[in-house]
Amino acid sequence: MRIDILTLFPEMFESSLSCSILKRAQDKALVDIVLTNIRDFAADNYNKVDDKPYGGGAGMVMMPQPLFDCFEYVEKLQPQKGRVILLTPQGEKFDQAKAVELSAEERLILISGRYEGFDERIRIGLGAEQISIGDYVLSGGELAAMVIVDAVVRLLAGALGDENSAKDDSFSQGLLEYPQYTRPEVFRDMKVPDILLSGDHAKIAEWRRQQALERTKKHRPDLLDNSDSK
Repeated sequence: MRIDILTLFPEMFESSLSCSILKRAQDKALVDIVLTNIRDFAADNYNKVDDKPYGGGAGMVMMPQPLFDCFEYVEKLQPQKGRVILLTPQGEKFDQAKAVELSAEERLILISGRYEGFDERIRIGLGAEQISIGDYVLSGGELAAMVIVDAVVRLLAGALGDENSAKDDSFSQGLLEYPQYTRPEVFRDMKVPDILLSGDHAKIAEWRRQQALERTKKHRPDLLDNSDSK
């Protein structure tokens, strides 16, 4: 998979892309993540990428020219056109199902905005789908892009140490994940449930399923409304 990220702040990605699962996936050539600075495509000597909105109002708006030129340059870097995603609060809410869907793509092109948003002609002209990571406002789309990249890359075959890890994650089966325990068996008078020490894998699976249902019902009952696991 190749993931292109268009951003005004490529340095924001350095830490997240250089450690843990994302680094391992890149080292194993499972994914190629390429950062391109939108500001490099500004038309003037001041590298201007934003301007005041027509009609008045607070803040600045990202101009279409630098972003179109940046996108057209990036798009030609590989034969595959890629699935183009605009990170914006107006977009479809990102979830695990969308992460699974995106992980099947050969190429993603993520566009991170800043300021008060995009000139509307960017949305129209690029024909990009819009994705939001939640009902709140961030200073820019970089953090949203990091969330999507992390959620997608960990689903690629070989990215995780144990291929079953992603299958048991919260939301993967429409439920929150069951409680997890490790050594020591007793810590500060809190003991690991006996069932997990029994060695009876069928009963352990049944217990975990029940715990996942109870945890979801308590903390995220809305998930059960869209699940077959009520």
